[in-house]
Amino acid sequence: MKLTKSALTSPAAVAVVVALTLLVGMLSLFKLPVQLFPDIERPQIGIQTTWRAASPKEIESEIVEPQEQVLRGIPGLESMRAFANRGGAYINLSFGVGTNMEQTLIEVISRMTRVANLPQDARPPRVMLGGGRGNTPALTFFFLQALPGNDQDISKYMDFTNDVIRPRLEAIEGVASVETFSERNREELQIRYDPVKAAEYGIEIPRLISLVSASDDVSGGFIDVGRRQYTLRYSGKYSVDELSQLMLESRGGRNIRLSDIATVKVGNTDRQGMAVQNGNPAFSMRINRANGANVLETLNRVKAEVTLLNTELLADKKLVMVQSFDASVFIYRAINLVTSNLFAGIVLSLSVLWFFIRRIRATLIIATAIPVSLLSTFIVLEITGRSLNVISLAGLAFAVGMVLDAAIVVLENILRMRDKGLNEHDSAEQGAGQVWGALLASTATTVAIFLPVFFLKDIEGQLFGDLALTIAIAVSVSLIVAVVLLPVLSKYFLKQQEVNDPNKKLWQRITGFVMNSTSNRTKRLSLSASLLILPVVITIIAMPKLDYLPPVKRDAIDANLQFPPGSNVKTIEREVIQPIVDRLKPYMDGTKEPALKNYYIFGGSWGGSLGVRVKDQDRVDELLEIVKNEILIDLPDTQVFARQGNLFGGFGGGRQVQVHLQSKDTQALQEVARQGMDWIKAAIEGANVNANPGLAMSEPEINLSPNDRNILEQGWNRRDVGRVVRTLGDGLYVGEYFNGSKRLNMILRADGWDDPDNLGDVPVVTGNGNVTQLSSLVDIQRTVGPSRLTRIDGQRTITLNVNPPKGWSLEETISVLKSQVEPKLRDIMPEGGNIQYGGSADQLEKAIGVMAENFAFALVILFLLMAALFKSIKDSLLVVITIPLATVGGILALQLLNLSVFQPLDLLTMIGFIILLGLVVNNAILLVHQTRLGQEDGLERSDAIEQALTLRLRPIFMSTATSFFGMLPLLLMPGAGSVIYRGLAAVIVGGLAFSTIFTIVLLPCLLRLSKHDFFLGEKQAKQHQQLPTIHVKTS
Repeated sequence: MKLTKSALTSPAAVAVVVALTLLVGMLSLFKLPVQLFPDIERPQIGIQTTWRAASPKEIESEIVEPQEQVLRGIPGLESMRAFANRGGAYINLSFGVGTNMEQTLIEVISRMTRVANLPQDARPPRVMLGGGRGNTPALTFFFLQALPGNDQDISKYMDFTNDVIRPRLEAIEGVASVETFSERNREELQIRYDPVKAAEYGIEIPRLISLVSASDDVSGGFIDVGRRQYTLRYSGKYSVDELSQLMLESRGGRNIRLSDIATVKVGNTDRQGMAVQNGNPAFSMRINRANGANVLETLNRVKAEVTLLNTELLADKKLVMVQSFDASVFIYRAINLVTSNLFAGIVLSLSVLWFFIRRIRATLIIATAIPVSLLSTFIVLEITGRSLNVISLAGLAFAVGMVLDAAIVVLENILRMRDKGLNEHDSAEQGAGQVWGALLASTATTVAIFLPVFFLKDIEGQLFGDLALTIAIAVSVSLIVAVVLLPVLSKYFLKQQEVNDPNKKLWQRITGFVMNSTSNRTKRLSLSASLLILPVVITIIAMPKLDYLPPVKRDAIDANLQFPPGSNVKTIEREVIQPIVDRLKPYMDGTKEPALKNYYIFGGSWGGSLGVRVKDQDRVDELLEIVKNEILIDLPDTQVFARQGNLFGGFGGGRQVQVHLQSKDTQALQEVARQGMDWIKAAIEGANVNANPGLAMSEPEINLSPNDRNILEQGWNRRDVGRVVRTLGDGLYVGEYFNGSKRLNMILRADGWDDPDNLGDVPVVTGNGNVTQLSSLVDIQRTVGPSRLTRIDGQRTITLNVNPPKGWSLEETISVLKSQVEPKLRDIMPEGGNIQYGGSADQLEKAIGVMAENFAFALVILFLLMAALFKSIKDSLLVVITIPLATVGGILALQLLNLSVFQPLDLLTMIGFIILLGLVVNNAILLVHQTRLGQEDGLERSDAIEQALTLRLRPIFMSTATSFFGMLPLLLMPGAGSVIYRGLAAVIVGGLAFSTIFTIVLLPCLLRLSKHDFFLGEKQAKQHQQLPTIHVKTS
């Protein structure tokens, strides 16, 4: 082989290239950005529209439905979810991976301009790329707390945060942006009028609205006067004082001004929610990471800057910034675990290698493949813009044993050449050249098998693509190391006496056993049938249940809270949030165990959430029981749902099945959902089930129905009455006021009533000048309405969120839902109703289809590639037909693992079967290749098979054992993040072991079993032609 020959004649050049590779690899390692998971593209767009004080029904009819109409049919749109809440709407658009999101964003913005006749006081829609989270990943979360002794409302520090704190944080290298979240009391210009005084003075409210709205500045352009040019400007805007003195009427010589019936001042809106961290009032800040930034380095810079802010700026104000979510904790834990597994795998692999060779120098020569291959991988990762994360490091850990395979085969063949009497140079050249064809075939198949993984574009492909990339790079480089570096090292550092094989008799005994077991037609037929049929049958019977992504748990408990209908913030704070704070206090103080690191609570009329983090990660299960049975019990009319946090939850990887019930009849749908929850809990014992939105029309409403005849007689229309009613509620938007630094909403609002029974007694001056009570114009009735409306793809929807108990896979859960619950639900669904599945159920169904296609694609690639390399379809088929042995080995390993821990067949584990395809064929390739070489030298087929077994058993068992023990720590060692690749490791370890043991029996059976064995006797079959051969150049 020319490459090996050139390396042997230029050892200095080889040494320089290797040294440069190691040096550049080390530099790349330190330059790679470090993060927990690879960056994930989220093809989503969010649209948020605020309409002050509007009910969910109004939001749905006036905002959501018109927006949905114009958004339908956008290219690439996969789903559209809309949420109508009190005071605002949010629409989430999800697109297929690969969609040009910048072009799509322009299209969405363009279509939103077609929405006509939005309510006057509704804010313009805000369109956000990334579904509101943006395209920049979250780095960490901080809370700004008001410490004891600071009696200021925490929301008053929002402007200070945006003007002072935020710019300092955004100036940090690696930080893309800082977002602040607060149910703040926004400033507004409030015009609060007294309805009684307005009636006494004869002030008609629609006229009052027109007067306070009619204030605008007008530019008249420029005018030339003599030698000067003047700007002509009409200053029509009121100041606060001017607005108070606004003249409304002039009667009997007296001017009636706005100040006679109303007060005008800049005030704050009513508080809609609150946040608490560690017992103190707070609001949160999300710090976003710039793409490509090193998470650990950026976090350290942020923490240093926050320390300066706390000591220099915030301490005097009795404020403090406290971190909530710290990604570095999980990164250090997970990466340390993978790194320790990697080094443990290296030690085990080299120990096994030494056991077979029993020579230190030969072992170290083979071991050089590890640093060169792994460090070369870091170079490619940096060039391709990848990061160093748990997934890419796991790929390197899996590759540790695999990168030794080619080196083992080359060195073993070099030693065999030495045993024949060749010198150092010739043995190195011929030893590498003779196995080059087989190594190229095995490496090409291993790398090619990863192509389907690269083509996965959904979340699973983006998440696990780094795994395939690192293994493919490392294995490719290991081939070059085996045929370039290894011959040079063996020539100069491997002494002649180091060629003895201490296990030579073992290989001879195994060869004799195999040849005897396949010595006649009956044995060959029975063994072939057994080893081909039984694996398929066992695989079908023992196939584990399917799941989506591994449940990577955090040392935190997350809880959702649903408050009593109609609760205001003060009631929520008094009856729910404060009791939770009091119950958590001893755990924060350390007087009760387990001690807490921090916690936060968000609460408002929309609901609430609780996040609790424990100091000792081993006690998170204990904390979950405390939160469920102590912290969140006996809260008045509050429904709670607590669970352990999931790191894959942000990728849609939470183990949750969503059952979408859809119908136009909301009340009927609520009854169906209520019944469905009972049926699901009965069918899946221990499952947590909750409905979103709630199952009752429980939001208290005061419904005012217009009396058209009386309204017309009083000189008004429905719009006039509606505007008056709006002022009696949360207030009517009448324009904007600029205070010199920012624009404030002008809100006209009535005072003087606080009891629904008194609402009808409010006096109003009508269009014809009469004073009447509101009850004469409208019929007032107390009712209840929905607190939230959800629409999926234009249909009203109630979603049942089903979280299966421990030990239940998603496949089992979906199967029970479809077979036992869905038929009952369809029987009671209203006419035109529909049932759909979402969440992990929908994602799993799509992913299984994609994985099945890619597995088939991988098999086709494997077959065609080997057919091209062998120049024989028959030999290629012989290699592929051994694959079921690996599959059944992986399945049995998963079942054994399930005896100790729950391990379903999740997507990462499925990728393990694809990886396994490229690994297990290597042994078959070696045996077929060596058999063909023997036949080429004139040996009978049986003798060629015996020689192939004798010569290749040692490298087969060596490479399998090094791969097996190299990956074993990933399977056995517990720790944070081990669940990510535990199933994958089980599949590869089990598949490799099982396949190796039985392939050395099955393949000789198939090689010795010609088509004539089925019809002729043994003697006649021997007379037929031998297998076709392949010519492999050795120079």
